[in-house]
Amino acid sequence: MDDEKINLEIEKIANLMVHDDISSDEQDVTKLEKYRDQIKLDLNIDDNEEAMKLVYETLVYRKLKSTDSSDMLEKGTDFGAGFS
Repeated sequence: MDDEKINLEIEKIANLMVHDDISSDEQDVTKLEKYRDQIKLDLNIDDNEEAMKLVYETLVYRKLKSTDSSDMLEKGTDFGAGFS
């Protein structure tokens, strides 16, 4: 799958989550199914697990986007980035 298309989809889903007032820390799968289903439809994916991975990537993206960029190196380990 094209990385640019995936990135655009993650941005779209992130905006939907913000509009729906979904926390970037949300872990309730039933609340996240809406976004999984939207990804499946938009990207023509049949696999629930693959689509759910993109939902979780979207949550990480939102967390990173909301973090002060000057703090990225210090907080990188919070997101498993392994910065030192």
